[in-house]
Amino acid sequence: MPRSYAGRLIVGAIVCHASLLVAARPAAAQATIKVNDDVNLRFGVLGQVQADTIEDPGTHAQTSMLFGGQVAKNVTFFVETDSANLGRTVNAAKNIPSTTIIQDAYGEFKTSDAFAIDAGLMFVPFSRNSVQSAATLLPIDYGAYTFSQSAPTQSSTGRDTGFQVKGYLANNHLEYRLGAFQGARDARSHRTFRYAGRAMYNLFETEVGFFYTGTYVGKKKVVALGAAFDKQDDYHAYDGDLFVDYPTGPGAVTLQFDYNRFDGATLFATLPKQNDLLLEFGYLISALRLTPVLQFSRRDVIDLSTGDEQRWSLGLNYWWAAHNANIKAAFMRIDPTGLARQNEFTLQLQFFYY
Repeated sequence: MPRSYAGRLIVGAIVCHASLLVAARPAAAQATIKVNDDVNLRFGVLGQVQADTIEDPGTHAQTSMLFGGQVAKNVTFFVETDSANLGRTVNAAKNIPSTTIIQDAYGEFKTSDAFAIDAGLMFVPFSRNSVQSAATLLPIDYGAYTFSQSAPTQSSTGRDTGFQVKGYLANNHLEYRLGAFQGARDARSHRTFRYAGRAMYNLFETEVGFFYTGTYVGKKKVVALGAAFDKQDDYHAYDGDLFVDYPTGPGAVTLQFDYNRFDGATLFATLPKQNDLLLEFGYLISALRLTPVLQFSRRDVIDLSTGDEQRWSLGLNYWWAAHNANIKAAFMRIDPTGLARQNEFTLQLQFFYY
């Protein structure tokens, strides 16, 4: 079968408050512009270079620029731009340059650890996988069905515009997030708002910050249980997830399980009732700085004979310098019910500093 080749490039500058990215990284001084005790800019860089081969076209590339800062005591902001499919070749035409869009653009006012308000364009608080930082994922990419509701809800890869409150209770072990978002609007914007909420409890070490981490590369002991909902009119979705990152033996185990139930009902007829599963497992061999990775995802459409699909991939990560510099390779099998199977091989180089 014919093969297509495409690259993925994510290169950007990160200027943000320390709470915006939570990643396992060696301690180091940051490039900082300090105006006064309450105003500062912090600089970093995230780069991902990715090459795919797949039996049919379907790969993509993108470039992102990220920046943010603190403008007053406990008032921060974060912005990310994205040039989707940069460098992708479709019908013999290379997508250079591509259209640049805003992915994230929100501000946060924090009164205490127990209460903060976020406003703008941001990740909707749903599954753990859908709120993870792309810089800290265990496999190369998010789960295949993690953002199944994005297109019907007029979202951008899990992001929507609105407000949310969030905070940490019980010595930061219990996190809550609750928000109201635009969702899909009708011609006169009379439709009700979209509401989403999430709660998570950490049994051992705590996690704070807007983005979740996909793996701590053996640096933390984390066992987190989460649950969430997402609703607009008669559309509703539910999530239950488990995350484990725990040093044991000569390395550390990383495990993630997400269960999502989507039902577009009459509002989103293009989103049939379905059960989606995501499983990720990896074991860090510390002495070699290697992590073999398994990722499995499945979409089970209810009461329909079409649409079911499952994907599994086997990969190997080399943590040259944890999340600061690593190389990931993975082979994936895509198996849609009633259609031909596909094989995909992906190689990614990441460099990250913040």
